[in-house]
Amino acid sequence: MEKHDLMEKIVSLCKRRGFVFQGSEIYGGLAGVYDYGHYGQELAHNIKELWWKHFVKSQENIFGISTSTLMPEVVWKASGHLSGFTDPLIECEKCHHRFRFDHLEDKNKCPDCGGKLGEEKKFNLMFPVSMGSSGDSIAYLRGEIAPGMFLNFRNVLDTMRPDLPFGIAQIGKAYRNEIAPRDFLFRVREFDLMEFEYFVREADWEKYFEMWRVEMWNWVKAVGIDAEKVHELEVGKEDRAHYSKRTIDFEFDYPFGKKELYGLAYRGDYDLKKHSTESGTDLSFFDEENKERFTPHVIEPSFGHGRTMLAVLVSAYKEEEKDGEIRSYLAFKPSVAPVKIAVFPLLKNKPQLVEKAREIYARLKKEFGAVEFDDNGNIGKRYRRQDEIGTPWCVTVDFETIEKDAGVTVRDRDTGEQKRMNIEELIAFIKSNI
Repeated sequence: MEKHDLMEKIVSLCKRRGFVFQGSEIYGGLAGVYDYGHYGQELAHNIKELWWKHFVKSQENIFGISTSTLMPEVVWKASGHLSGFTDPLIECEKCHHRFRFDHLEDKNKCPDCGGKLGEEKKFNLMFPVSMGSSGDSIAYLRGEIAPGMFLNFRNVLDTMRPDLPFGIAQIGKAYRNEIAPRDFLFRVREFDLMEFEYFVREADWEKYFEMWRVEMWNWVKAVGIDAEKVHELEVGKEDRAHYSKRTIDFEFDYPFGKKELYGLAYRGDYDLKKHSTESGTDLSFFDEENKERFTPHVIEPSFGHGRTMLAVLVSAYKEEEKDGEIRSYLAFKPSVAPVKIAVFPLLKNKPQLVEKAREIYARLKKEFGAVEFDDNGNIGKRYRRQDEIGTPWCVTVDFETIEKDAGVTVRDRDTGEQKRMNIEELIAFIKSNI
């Protein structure tokens, strides 16, 4: 399958099956903004829930918070974002279209009209917001979620009283005024980030940097991203963020090229010291055992949620020829699949089958939640529909279920194999495979 074709098929499936819609579509759409439909929202939620379980709930020393998306101008001056959070912008002198300079193959000619390109400029990605009745108070929609965690460092110390090392984690919205949003969910203006700041003693940073590097690979596998499509890139000094002393990018082979998926950065003590100086608040740590006060250093694993969704979709999309037809399906990990089980009556026009199927559906719905009842169309069409939304197991109620109490037929999404199980066996099987 050609990479361009793959991307088109994924975008088409996402619209057709209710995963992703263009934002404000009935008014012509807003570039770089997307809405999630029912299945997209379920997938998005499952990824966030799995991430939270993996990096917060299963850890003894990482504390979750949720911080505001609006912050005053002084925060972004202190963090360096107002001066350093920029992309290279260039404008065509003829058609006045604007582009990211580093994304152009020909640095002299406009890709749209062939006109001459002007001089490269620095374009700040932050979204300013006028506040108050007079509108003269300036705040910003956050371009990163990290500052909220640094600003709450003292609050977490005072309420949770952790010892080093410890982390502060959150999942939340970020906003960037991208010059040229593109590639579906990859480069957008509004998106979710999943990340945590891990505070360590300076002497220990390399040990914990390596620990989280390994754990990020474990996450890649857990969420269902094809690990063979993921590559580490050691980022050179000239390309690192202004706060970073070492950064590894985890790049993924998207259909449109090898692009950044995740980042692992050693931020040193830059942020805590900067905000401590600018705010006048002591953001140091006191080591009771050694009676020593110092500013911790920070390891930051950062995960783009939308980029994760896209990588999961690319990794999960499969096609195979069966009985002369192409079957497409999403081979999601059961833990992130929007629907875990679909329940069918073999025939819609047989009340006894529908009634029994509804009874089994209610039992499974109560047990697992993410369960659908489907009696629309013939059984083949139902399988195809559930395959395309990535449902791992389809359960069919037939006459043997009623007449012989012979259980139900359980079909596996990936192999197409069918097995008969009674309901207790089915519940135990699902529990052991989610």
